[in-house]
Amino acid sequence: MTFALRRVAAMLGVLLALTVALFTLQQVSGTDPAKAYAGANASQAALDAARARLGLDQPLVPRYLHYLSGLLHGDLQNSLRTRTPVASDLAAVLPASLELAGCVLILAVLLGAAFAYVSAIGARGAGILRAVLFSGAAAPTFLLGMVAVLVFYGRLGWLPAGGRTSYRDAPTGPTGFLLVDSLLAGRPEVFGDAVTHLALPALCAAISPAVAIGRVLVDGLTANLAADHARTARSAGLTERAVLLRHAVRNSLGPTLSMIGIQAGALLAGLVVVEKIFDWPGVGSYLDASVAAADLPGITGVALLLGVVYVVLNTVVDVLQVLADRRLALT
Repeated sequence: MTFALRRVAAMLGVLLALTVALFTLQQVSGTDPAKAYAGANASQAALDAARARLGLDQPLVPRYLHYLSGLLHGDLQNSLRTRTPVASDLAAVLPASLELAGCVLILAVLLGAAFAYVSAIGARGAGILRAVLFSGAAAPTFLLGMVAVLVFYGRLGWLPAGGRTSYRDAPTGPTGFLLVDSLLAGRPEVFGDAVTHLALPALCAAISPAVAIGRVLVDGLTANLAADHARTARSAGLTERAVLLRHAVRNSLGPTLSMIGIQAGALLAGLVVVEKIFDWPGVGSYLDASVAAADLPGITGVALLLGVVYVVLNTVVDVLQVLADRRLALT
């Protein structure tokens, strides 16, 4: 409990520092939010009215406190591009990104676990799997995505090139997750179509984190299989596979969970490029449009969201590591 409280306190400190950094970025960016809000050809009176509306005529410290108070109440300011609250914009696009990120993380863990397992037991085909994963991880994500589109869509015609679904009447609620909503609506054809649309972006984004997770797990399994407790288990008559599953895996979970947390926290940020390539209507596409329009509230809103997700996930992973190995709470 004490460890969890310390980690939560540290998380809150990091998030407070993040709000200071984002607020400072808005002040030193050189972009005039009032001009972006009122328009490049707006009169001075319109600019003054826009500054008053946006709170830009207040001193710096009160503006930060107002900004922080708004964040605590879920106010991420209004987008200068859409003229609607950034929180509402993100709530509309976040489910698409979370759905993609969840599929990427599941696929990355499965691929990483398969890579570690076949490497640890020296299974036939381990070298082929290793070569495929390392080759994919070595390629830039945008290049991997473009090649995947050219091969699986352009040449083979097996998978769609982009978007979430081909159905114009696909359900949009109640969760915002198309896979879930299609099942709740009794639309298995939409579910299958959504899976095919997820396949290419999820695979392209999963290869790099799969290699990272797999390498950490392989190192842990290799070390534990050579440890004294593994030799004792073998002498008791356990097979190599039983030693691996019963002893080595559990003792290798700590570093592996830490790597999964790092990769999960970085997923949303890394999906920006993937969403652009595959025309995925998520946070990455929203950020791309906000950058093009110099929409600082939209940009900082996305940055804050990604920062919160990263910090919270790492805190959860630290707590899970302690649950897996109580000795870590003493460090």
